[in-house]
Amino acid sequence: MVEKSIKYIVIVGGGTAGWMAAAAMAKVFGRAVSIRLVESEEIGTVGVGEATVPALGHFNRMLEINEAEFMRQVQGTFKLGIEFVDWGRIGDRYMHGFGTTIGADFGGQPFHQYWIKARQAGRAKDIGAYTLHTMAGPLGKFMTSASDVPASSPLADIAYAYHFDAGLYARYLRRYAENLGVRRTEGKVKQVIQRPDDGFIDAVVMENGEKISGDLFIDCSGFRGLLIEQTLKAGYEDWSHWLPCNSAVAAPCENVGPPTPFVRCTAREAGWTWRIPLQHRTGNGYVYSNKYISDDEAANNLLGWLDGRALGNPRVLRFTPGRRNKVWDKNVVAIGLASGFLEPLESTSIYLIQSAINRLLSLFPDREFDQSTIDRYNAQAAFEIERIRDFIILHFCATERSDTPFWDYCRTMSLPEPLANTIRLFRDTGRYYRNADELFGQLSWVQVMVGQRIVPRKYHPIVDRMSDQDLYEFVGKVEQVIRSCVDVMPSHQAFIDKWCKAPPIAM
Repeated sequence: MVEKSIKYIVIVGGGTAGWMAAAAMAKVFGRAVSIRLVESEEIGTVGVGEATVPALGHFNRMLEINEAEFMRQVQGTFKLGIEFVDWGRIGDRYMHGFGTTIGADFGGQPFHQYWIKARQAGRAKDIGAYTLHTMAGPLGKFMTSASDVPASSPLADIAYAYHFDAGLYARYLRRYAENLGVRRTEGKVKQVIQRPDDGFIDAVVMENGEKISGDLFIDCSGFRGLLIEQTLKAGYEDWSHWLPCNSAVAAPCENVGPPTPFVRCTAREAGWTWRIPLQHRTGNGYVYSNKYISDDEAANNLLGWLDGRALGNPRVLRFTPGRRNKVWDKNVVAIGLASGFLEPLESTSIYLIQSAINRLLSLFPDREFDQSTIDRYNAQAAFEIERIRDFIILHFCATERSDTPFWDYCRTMSLPEPLANTIRLFRDTGRYYRNADELFGQLSWVQVMVGQRIVPRKYHPIVDRMSDQDLYEFVGKVEQVIRSCVDVMPSHQAFIDKWCKAPPIAM
């Protein structure tokens, strides 16, 4: 019997994507598979992906990483969600918090259906008052799930994510992967050799002449897509007409005050800014369209918005929102920026890396590379990124702002039909239905649609089976429970100091 198993994996490119892939492959396959990672210090990495979604906790647990030690090594803080400022109108502010539900479902209906009726009667607060994360975040409170409370308590299941230094995270994973046998090669790829009979990648040749052969190649080379695009010509689907931001400028600054357990995203004249608090500094950036503002003006504006003293000069990044037509072609799988790019508004960049790795492990090939497996991978990847794309578009299109040309464009642009249908259904009936295994579920969509002033005209008829008095008591009780839970939570800073305080770094 001919041995068909993959024996040699070559990862082209380091950074977050490359080292996440290397760490996961090494953990799963051990030393039964040779894993080689090629990267160049001269090329560098984007390195601004500092915020995540809760799924990264699953990845770390798969790697059997100690959370407290991990957070110390990456100067990490915790994240309960994202605060959006000035998106629907100037002066608006709301939280997209993590978790699974708003309030407490009842009678087969989600809580927000009862909230709609109570709100219409003037007997309910903003929807953020009914979720632990959206109440605790602005008050600077944080804790992990409690084990000494009833399972029904909001404190029993607290979803959270991380903020961390992306450069430190890549270095942490590099040490982890190399300890499991991953070999790193420093240098630039000079040539890519394809097999003449089928076009599969046979090897990459380094500038020093070394030839590195492999069975499976993972392209983590960033926007250029050295293997997937420059060599295999996979093609790229441009989504700039829906996501008009094509540039970002980033600049860290000194911390001012304790770190918030959330990212703040503030709508600006030609895009939006992020603020991500870490233990040793605060990450900041301005994501914008250079059609509406120059790079110099964007950089100067960002520096003027910083909370503290800038710790470096602003650096500009250019990108084209979209995805590769094929993220797996022949024996090459593109992961990270090589596979496509969605702006970091909902902190999905690292999630898409993690998801791609999980998908590859699930559909891992042998050396025959069955086309049916490749087609399934590509279909799943396309579905996932398109659903995330639509969720991000929602933030831009669901606005009443017309104060700048950028926002006037966003407010009036045409939408993907699945997104348009989702908005119409919610506005008409308050209903949202999750589409298969998409990342963002009901809690996320409802919080953002309501936060962006998409107000449902009606609620589900079943809600009327509850008397008005019982309805108001029900909604009030949920708010009271949330408030009492938040009251007993420690501050974010106190939790970090006790659990994972990192040694200071000289800046």
